[in-house]
Amino acid sequence: MVLIVQKYGGSSVANISKLNTVAKRIIGTKKRGNRVVVVVSAPGDTTDELIELASEITASPEDREMDMLLATGEQKSIALLAMTIHALGEDAISFTGPQCGIITDVSHGKAKISNINTARIENELKKRKIIIVAGFQGISHEDNITTLGRGGSDLTAVALASVLRADVCEIYTDVEGIFNADPRVVPDARKIERISYDEILEMAGSGSQVMQSRSIEVAKKYNINIHVRSTFSKKEGTIICKEAPMMEEVVVAGVSHEKDNVKMAIIGVKDRPGIVAKIFGALSDNGVNVDMIVQSSAISGVNDVSFTIKHKDLKKSIKIMDKVKKALKAKQVIYSDKVAKISIIGVGMKSHSGVAAKLFSILADKNINIQMIATSEIRVSCVIDVKDMERAVRAVHKGFGLSKK
Repeated sequence: MVLIVQKYGGSSVANISKLNTVAKRIIGTKKRGNRVVVVVSAPGDTTDELIELASEITASPEDREMDMLLATGEQKSIALLAMTIHALGEDAISFTGPQCGIITDVSHGKAKISNINTARIENELKKRKIIIVAGFQGISHEDNITTLGRGGSDLTAVALASVLRADVCEIYTDVEGIFNADPRVVPDARKIERISYDEILEMAGSGSQVMQSRSIEVAKKYNINIHVRSTFSKKEGTIICKEAPMMEEVVVAGVSHEKDNVKMAIIGVKDRPGIVAKIFGALSDNGVNVDMIVQSSAISGVNDVSFTIKHKDLKKSIKIMDKVKKALKAKQVIYSDKVAKISIIGVGMKSHSGVAAKLFSILADKNINIQMIATSEIRVSCVIDVKDMERAVRAVHKGFGLSKK
């Protein structure tokens, strides 16, 4: 008998009408002879509302208490969904993360799953029940409720699919799959039928709000096929899977963009061993993630080092870099928060030359200046002025022939 793990996002369970739609879909899956485990997120904007509620009390709530608070959102969803399924005549049982044996480390707000004891789920599956699991949460070795970070319900679903040896993991959202560009920016963006783990990881890291990166890493590790599809449509969505030979025929799978970037530079640092380590060590020690890095060639024994960070880290980074500037006797620290990043992604880049050159040519034809460049085996990213972002994405999408056929 086929075992299917399904995950429904917050927009899919935002109200009673949508809960009924989801419940009917789950029941239909079971009636086709499948065993079903369902993971759900908190309804609608519940998580953001809970965060806002906490902020009205204190600007710095304790991490443990935040996890206690945020975990309640998913508990609301699982109870209501189980009730809806019961009302429609099917048997279901709801479990919180701790109740179904999801054990994590002690890192509140960003916990990692260390083990899942599936005995309780498997026992209820033998009784032909539909299992409803709260996403985004678990319990630490110290018996404290923990949460898995933004998008953590994706991780819950993929992890359960792995340990239960599910035949497929279906991720239901309010869109019909993964598109080769943001349809809000590129009206003729095309739905991708199949995409590799590596490509989707690069897309997620380049600004696409597709799935939580950690969930894709787990899927890749355990070779779990993921089907991203719409809750409100019966159309096939996008399959995320191991790289297939046919994928290499498509040189560029998609174009992604990200506005949440700041370009920062420390000017006039001495060209000697250990300098770069001190710069980025200081940022790392203070929890600042750095994305792209460019170091200029030394002229008269000094370098300029540029890098990008997220907007949320700007104030913190300015203070850090002012201290670094004094310690290294650099000339100045400058930054621009008016930049964006666009990227092209595709496993076909491994075997095709001239892809980066074509990207640069497309941007040049539109008189769009490139400020920074970074590459991987299957990705090329450029930092440009934020005012040029949308027309750059449309031009690149058209230039690589990614429009609907």
